[in-house]
Amino acid sequence: MPEFLDEAAAIESTTVGIYRTAATVKGGRRFSFSAMVVVGDRNGSVGIGYGKANQVPPAIEKAQKEARRRMKNYPLIGRTIPHGVEGRFGACRIRLVPASPGTGVIAGAAVRAPLEMLGVQDCLTKSFGSNNAKNLVKAVINGLEQLRSREDIERLRGVQLEKTEVEDSIERGQVFMPVASEGADDFASAGEQTAKPAEMSEPVPAAEPVASTEDAGSDK
Repeated sequence: MPEFLDEAAAIESTTVGIYRTAATVKGGRRFSFSAMVVVGDRNGSVGIGYGKANQVPPAIEKAQKEARRRMKNYPLIGRTIPHGVEGRFGACRIRLVPASPGTGVIAGAAVRAPLEMLGVQDCLTKSFGSNNAKNLVKAVINGLEQLRSREDIERLRGVQLEKTEVEDSIERGQVFMPVASEGADDFASAGEQTAKPAEMSEPVPAAEPVASTEDAGSDK
């Protein structure tokens, strides 16, 4: 579960994995712990950190501090990435493909963590080679470093770019995305008014008792 590191800056942290190592010494085995943490603001900035300590909490704290120091900004277009990239680290390869609105992040836990902390909500991914969680996270960061925004490409090439396929798919997908309208709010408020308790209405007068046939015979 993500946790807030700085509510003022809206910086969140999520732990990818906690690892234990043991060293055999004269008196037995000595354990140490390491943690891989991803920190981001869900608005285009993300960083990863790796910390070691003799206990789990200090290891996570060290990783969070390193991740905050290594946070960088990466370009986004809407809720997805501007174009497809392929990141590499060690024996891991990860391919990131932009997706239309409503697709979601199609990825495993290790790949999903940095993308969600970055603010990506629609993306397709495919990993090749090793499935080591540490290397997958680093491969995703390597792929994000290859992203270029429209403004960067136009400045480097000195040309004016036309609308890309990613921008077209985003515009088409926005048509089918749910949008809260004023009519829905009015309908909800009307439903709240009709749902008031019955005691607020005027009391209903009680019906007069009806004489039975036996009572009528006795009177005669």
